Amino acid sequence: MFANVPTVLTPLRARLLLVLAVLLAVLLAVLVPTAPGAFAAGKPETGATRPGAEVVAVTRVADRQVDLSVRSTALGGRTVKVRLLTPDGWNPHDRRHRQHWPTLWLLHGCCGDYTSWTSMTDVAETDSLRDVLVVMPEAGWNGWYSDWWNHGQGGDPAWETFHTKELRHLLERDWGAGSNRVVAGLSMGGQGALLYAARHPGMFKATAAYSGSAHPLLNDESVDRIMGFFAGQGNDPLRVWGDPVAQRGIWQAHDPFHLAKRLRSIPVYLSCGDGTTGPLDAPGATSALEADFNRQNHALAAELKRVGARHVTTNFYGPGTHGWAYWERELHASLPMLLGALGTDGD
Repeated sequence: MFANVPTVLTPLRARLLLVLAVLLAVLLAVLVPTAPGAFAAGKPETGATRPGAEVVAVTRVADRQVDLSVRSTALGGRTVKVRLLTPDGWNPHDRRHRQHWPTLWLLHGCCGDYTSWTSMTDVAETDSLRDVLVVMPEAGWNGWYSDWWNHGQGGDPAWETFHTKELRHLLERDWGAGSNRVVAGLSMGGQGALLYAARHPGMFKATAAYSGSAHPLLNDESVDRIMGFFAGQGNDPLRVWGDPVAQRGIWQAHDPFHLAKRLRSIPVYLSCGDGTTGPLDAPGATSALEADFNRQNHALAAELKRVGARHVTTNFYGPGTHGWAYWERELHASLPMLLGALGTDGD
């Protein structure tokens, strides 16, 4: 009987060794991190995205203009563009003498994109910006500078997280952006500029909004109008901030009027027309949208005064519609305030 023991134990020992080898392989797969080069430069594998954001392509589009293609976890692994208008002497790849520049974030409006400011205004030819890094990020045709509620599920798109966390960190680590920042925007981007300054205290030293959606909860007309924008391109309008009654708290958290106290300590510039035909309009042009935003901006200005804000500049210029000629003019009018907050005179 004992003479047969080795022939019984040998296959048993082999099976035990095989089980141990499988367990070891599983442990190694869990504990060893994925190699940095595991993802291709294009679309990430399904269900696999790197944390944060990464630049996957760089394109020089004009003198001092560079487009970054940025893949973002906050946007579900999608790749979007960010246009940089670079200062004189900008060279982020010079690790030895790298400079971090004061930064102006310029936010586009609804139905526009990251190219809007350079294609529709003279921002690229503005001499006072040659010592500033101008950041013009994509924010979606209809993104509203928000992390969408998505019926309580959150997730893609999370534009606010992309801009204020992922992109901010990426630009300051690798692309010469400094921690000295101001933000401005038009229409939807005007709301975004006010929201980012209010919701992220200390991130921006000043903010400017041109024809911005400054108080979307002003009245039923204002609510219905922004819900109409939310429904653009066949979107479910409740995905953005939810229902204006049932999710009232979310709406208020994205309404600059209700965040006015958080804007008390920084310079704020508000401008808007009244929607009637102005000097920069075609004859007979009017804008109900501009008239609505005009009422919203007046309400925000009054609320800022009520809560004790001491650095508010308003230019409610009367006749004028919702158009680029006015926004270009207002950018120039607000630049002394914005550049003053950055500590550069633009000379």
